[in-house]
Amino acid sequence: MADSPLARPPARPKRLAYLGTPDVAVEPLRALVRAGFEIAIVVSGPDKRRGRGGELSPSPVKAAALELGLEVSDQLEDVVRANVDLAVVVAYGRIIPASILELVPMINIHFSLLPKWRGAAPVERALLAGDSQTGVCLMDIGVELDTGDVYARSTTSISADDTLSSLRTRLIDLGASLLVDTLTSGLPAPVPQEGEISYAKKILPSDLEIDWTQTAASIDRVVRLGGAWTLFRGARLKIHQVRLSESSGEPGSIDGLKVFCGEGALELLVVQPEGKARQDASAWRNGARPTPEDRLGR
Repeated sequence: MADSPLARPPARPKRLAYLGTPDVAVEPLRALVRAGFEIAIVVSGPDKRRGRGGELSPSPVKAAALELGLEVSDQLEDVVRANVDLAVVVAYGRIIPASILELVPMINIHFSLLPKWRGAAPVERALLAGDSQTGVCLMDIGVELDTGDVYARSTTSISADDTLSSLRTRLIDLGASLLVDTLTSGLPAPVPQEGEISYAKKILPSDLEIDWTQTAASIDRVVRLGGAWTLFRGARLKIHQVRLSESSGEPGSIDGLKVFCGEGALELLVVQPEGKARQDASAWRNGARPTPEDRLGR
């Protein structure tokens, strides 16, 4: 382990702070409370206007913390004043400056097997890449993104029918268990990350546009990510669920419910035309009546 000016956690921390904001960070917080750890303060993102009404509402982590009767703040500096042994960070959403890291030991749950998929979208990128496995790491927080030494890790396989939702749910449960088990048994000496480094860039709408010249297997992974879309007669058509087929033909062309890809084909199961609700693909076909000349995509 390289020398560092950053604060190091004690082996058996008792008084904790928790930093997190979205849904994925709720279950680890609840798991710590169930395990009997003292949570001195929860720091989360500020209230935002959400929903059609535009009213201010708390982040998922803040809402859970208030339900649990915990003190909550949206000021990162309050972690220093809380006099904790350790801060646990899960998808907090803000860069933590070195001035605070030097004063408060912090560990992070990261949803990949580091150093693979450092960055903002590790679960999404693992699924898109067709990785056979992924996992979670409990790591030190360093000044540079996702470069800290690792205390513990746990792995899980990625199945052929995993969606982003199912994989993320499994990783959240895995991370919560790893966090509680490691803190309960005592933090071991962390070890440096080893292996090939890759970066998980944020998913953009362009990443979700289907390129029908790609293989059916790769397009299937885009669909399982959620939000996949294509064009049909110049309008967006969201693709929610498909099934792999071994048929072949001109990429983007339609035969019944099958759409041909660069290799193989996909049978459409659930789609959503622009401006309409999601529906069975058979209902869409009966209404749209695609012809042999129609193509999906640009």
